Amino acid sequence: MKEVKKVVVASTNPVKVNAARYGFEQMFPGEEFEFEGIPTSSGVSDQPKNSEEIFNGAKNRVQAAAQAVPAADFWVGIESGIEGNNELEAFAWVVVRSKDGKVGRARTGSFLLPPAIAKLIHEGKELGEADDIVFGRENSKQKNGAVGFLTGDATNRTKYYTDAVVLALIPFKNRKYYS
Repeated sequence: MKEVKKVVVASTNPVKVNAARYGFEQMFPGEEFEFEGIPTSSGVSDQPKNSEEIFNGAKNRVQAAAQAVPAADFWVGIESGIEGNNELEAFAWVVVRSKDGKVGRARTGSFLLPPAIAKLIHEGKELGEADDIVFGRENSKQKNGAVGFLTGDATNRTKYYTDAVVLALIPFKNRKYYS
């Protein structure tokens, strides 16, 4: 019987929990994992506005999840945000930490937000709220997000984060190169 490893995702958002699940399953197909999403604080602004703040949000979420569930094998933090001045790009950071203290991190690709969304963000709205207003949707950040809408679901928020989870897991899959 295989050992089941516990992965705590520092969010209850099903998009983030599923992205972590799919990323671990792709990188470690022969292993068994149990996933739990818990609410955590990012410790950064509600709408992070630069790469450093977004990265710190993901890192802070991992730290909070590790404190809340110290018996886990892995903790995953995913934080999305924006960067830019007049034109804004959206992207996310993923941080993964294992119980032995190893850390992996990766950033999603970025994409340019439409000017109408950028205008609402400059007026103080969060990306998810601006997305819902401009595209006439509800709660899109727990669904396919702006990236899903803008790509016609060629990608969606879960896949977008999954790829970054896979990249953040590289040091765990290739420990001999990351000692």
